[in-house]
Amino acid sequence: MKITGFNPSIITNDPESVIALFEELGFERTHNKVEEGEVAFSSVRMKDANGFHVDVVETSAISRPQDITATRINVDDFDEACKIFEEHGFKPAEGFGANSTASSKYGYYVSPNKMVVDICQHIKK
Repeated sequence: MKITGFNPSIITNDPESVIALFEELGFERTHNKVEEGEVAFSSVRMKDANGFHVDVVETSAISRPQDITATRINVDDFDEACKIFEEHGFKPAEGFGANSTASSKYGYYVSPNKMVVDICQHIKK
């Protein structure tokens, strides 16, 4: 399995304020992925002049009063990555485990000490 990307992902109930903060820090919106399927979400990908990325995600699947910071890990083999994390005690996040869209397979996994990772494999057409 190869890691193809690695950046913070912020899950929030107030995406516009988080986006505004990162815009003030020099990040620009590069695209917004919106899904209305089984797990509805909006994910705004941002990038700065140095090539760093941050994702700002809003979803009702993870309802918390505070923001959650996860580490997004893009991989070339979703199933293998999930297996490795599960072998280290990670479990699918409640309400937001493994899912897929037309362009990706993804899942949020949580360690016993509450570290959150967002594993994502892009599906090439």
